[in-house]
Amino acid sequence: MDARIIAAQGDITQQQVDAIVNAANTGLWPGAGVCGAIHNAAGPELERACTALGECQTGDAKITPGFRLPARWVIHAVGPVWQGGRHQEDALLASCYRKSLELAEQHNIQTIAFPAISTGIYGFPLKRAADIAVSETKRFLDGHAWPDKVTFVCFSKHDHQVYLDSMQQLIG
Repeated sequence: MDARIIAAQGDITQQQVDAIVNAANTGLWPGAGVCGAIHNAAGPELERACTALGECQTGDAKITPGFRLPARWVIHAVGPVWQGGRHQEDALLASCYRKSLELAEQHNIQTIAFPAISTGIYGFPLKRAADIAVSETKRFLDGHAWPDKVTFVCFSKHDHQVYLDSMQQLIG
């Protein structure tokens, strides 16, 4: 198993990492689920910073300070809405992880935590999303020194096990 990639069960807003990733919407507004929790924990400054950034396209990512979060940075990654897998959803989700990791490298972020992007209200199948997250992250880390630790933070025990299974299958 790659020691730079781990899965943990917990609350992403409480992670002691340099950056957390927000499962954002294209407008970067506060939303429900992970997005709402991150905005609530970071405070109103995060919404103002997101407004200043403007929209973010599906498959892309943008970065803001973390404000009141333990994390110094929030990377806002816009995942695809699941439409049955016929609208480039896999490629767009992979792009979210790649773009987030590129931003982490550009900002010298050593530790980063990801939620299960697109698996909540966007409906992306969890196992498929976990496989994409793990494989894209492994591919990126194989060619880059930064970040030196990536954590997939899963809210539920079930989701955590799905990520552990994907990691075991895809990276040993």
